[in-house]
Amino acid sequence: MKQITVTVNGTVYELQVKSWATLLDMIRDDLGLTGTKEGCGLGECGACTVIMDGKTVNACLVLAPEADGKEIITIEGLSRGGQFHPVQEAFMEQGGIQCGFCTPGMILSTKALLDENPNPTDEEIRRDMAGNFCRCTGYTKIFESIKAAVRKGDT
Repeated sequence: MKQITVTVNGTVYELQVKSWATLLDMIRDDLGLTGTKEGCGLGECGACTVIMDGKTVNACLVLAPEADGKEIITIEGLSRGGQFHPVQEAFMEQGGIQCGFCTPGMILSTKALLDENPNPTDEEIRRDMAGNFCRCTGYTKIFESIKAAVRKGDT
């Protein structure tokens, strides 16, 4: 067991984690934040995407002890005071949610992209979203959702 201190969605937690536990395990099992999903468990699908210190990571590939001292944002941390984040709104308005399993990872990847590049080209969107897979769609609605989030700005 290892003692870590991590900030998740603005709240500081001191936790005892197993040295082999993943960040995904910690988020879901220790903190009870179930919006982050396990898809493949191999870092291939993006369902477990979270933002760690401003960059997207696959939570299934990061060991929980590596999160010590880090700031993590999960899908639960985007809305504020009952108001959805503009990226969440865009996904709802454009129908980019589909079944919802991949949606948290898609939304967090979109947020990170727009934080770094508020006006990405279509090619930049495709490149940055390449690690997020959806089994329900041909990605048209997801792409439209991302473009709508760009138009909303203030992400």
